[in-house]
Amino acid sequence: MTTLADLPLLASGKVREIYDLDDRLLLVASDRISTYDVIHPTPIPDKGKVLTGISVFWFEKFAELVPNHFLSATEDVPDEVRGRAIVVKKLKMVPLEAVVRGYITGSGWKDYLATGAISGITLPEGLQESEQFPEPLFTPSTKAEIGDHDETVSLERAKEIVGDPELVEQVKDLTLSLYGAAAAHARERGVILADTKFEFGFDSDGVLRVGDEVLTPDSSRFWPVDGYEVGHGQPSFDKQYVRDWASQSGWDKSPPAPAIPDDIIEGTRARYIEAYEKITGEPFDAWLERTNP
Repeated sequence: MTTLADLPLLASGKVREIYDLDDRLLLVASDRISTYDVIHPTPIPDKGKVLTGISVFWFEKFAELVPNHFLSATEDVPDEVRGRAIVVKKLKMVPLEAVVRGYITGSGWKDYLATGAISGITLPEGLQESEQFPEPLFTPSTKAEIGDHDETVSLERAKEIVGDPELVEQVKDLTLSLYGAAAAHARERGVILADTKFEFGFDSDGVLRVGDEVLTPDSSRFWPVDGYEVGHGQPSFDKQYVRDWASQSGWDKSPPAPAIPDDIIEGTRARYIEAYEKITGEPFDAWLERTNP
């Protein structure tokens, strides 16, 4: 039986390790968690399995809407990482984070307060925090190295970075299509998809596919529909819970990140699992059973 130790490690990021499977890749999601682009020393139990299970749900649900890189969650996946690893196609990635915002929150809210604009898009005066935009905004950002911060850029700057304006327009269209379909599904499940980000790349046949993770609590903001109101921040099913704790902890947001208290760990794990169950409509144990037959 193949183990991780038998496979060449290609990259290790804030959350994932990538292993080489010759013509394919093995993506392994860890239980690590980061805030402000710094990894905390304390893991969140089952987080990697939640991220992987939710991504697979969306990959399968929207496979006909937008091509993706997912191949299998069981075949050629070592036993030691079952449930938190998938086999995927190799992609040549577009050097861009494809960010879409349906509501004004987070860094977008801060930018709006400071400049009246987000990603070079001038917005109406008088917007309130957490308010829904009339139409979702495509607000791309640069893809930062570990420890650096992603930088929001205008659509024009994104086209300069990528060097192919038509490709960026294609990424924008796919991003907005995915967001619209996912937001509608989430809303039916009692969840607001406030914003999210995607990454795209070309396979060996030149097909543009969405890769990495998709629509997870790490790459998205999920809010409960119940209790939603504009004018302030919202409770969430994502790592905003840890981010809020970190911002109030006195930490200066530079490495090393502090350890996370037990109650925050437990609360975060519960939120991740609740996100999985609300979005997929099945118990979290169903994902564990699927990947450990």
